[in-house]
Amino acid sequence: MALSAQREAELKELCRKFRIEVLTAIYKAQSGHPGGSLSVCEILTLLYQERMDIPALDDPDRDRLILCKGHAAPMLYMQLAHRGFIPAESMDSLRQIDCLLQGHPTNHIPGVEMPSGPLGIGLSAAQGMALGLRLNSSKARVYAVLGDGELDEGCVWEAAASAPKYHLDRLCAIVDLNGVQLDGKTDDIMPLRDVGAKFRAFGWHVIECDGNDIAALDEALDEAVATKGAPSVIVAHTVKGKGVSFMEGQSSWHGKTIDSESYKKAMAELGGEN
Repeated sequence: MALSAQREAELKELCRKFRIEVLTAIYKAQSGHPGGSLSVCEILTLLYQERMDIPALDDPDRDRLILCKGHAAPMLYMQLAHRGFIPAESMDSLRQIDCLLQGHPTNHIPGVEMPSGPLGIGLSAAQGMALGLRLNSSKARVYAVLGDGELDEGCVWEAAASAPKYHLDRLCAIVDLNGVQLDGKTDDIMPLRDVGAKFRAFGWHVIECDGNDIAALDEALDEAVATKGAPSVIVAHTVKGKGVSFMEGQSSWHGKTIDSESYKKAMAELGGEN
């Protein structure tokens, strides 16, 4: 069912606020990954605040999400805080020694299904979860959110080859295709060419959309839910650093420290306080 205009507007406003909060946390920490956290904002917001069924964190039939691109953890933490799974004030101590929220997701954080940081392992883990849930006759869905730079890892394609064999139609991969990785454009470092065609060749149902458009993402997720007999992958075309003009599309903002002047400019663009 399509989102109402009111609900779409509410989610867009949440995304704006989440961008402010995440950049503020990274600025206070003087450490973190702003670019990929901003590009994945709509994807994680729609899933956690609208689509995923998580009655309780210990519910065996809860939907599950693995943030394979673990460096975008600040945006994941923001979603968990808004759902009430972790204290909102924990964002204030992001990446500090002995704090709850470290630079990459870990299992001691409520709501984190598995640690991620080493790129490439998440899709295989998501496949294992989907298989286990099916064995338990669960109707839960599993989402794996990957970065496009992460697709350079060979183990991603091992999982891509095997998931269709098991007809895992409750598994949905989402590629945050922002075209930029740590030290440059993906096309310059390791050209991915047609990502959708690659997954299609392995037997996945492929859906492409604007990954920074809430309505388009929602339609893509509806299509994934309706697909039977094969896993789905949403190739979400996004913008690195989305929402802050001088960060957009720039590899330098993959993991760059935010100085005070840049923070002020970002807050001015997003309508936040500084």
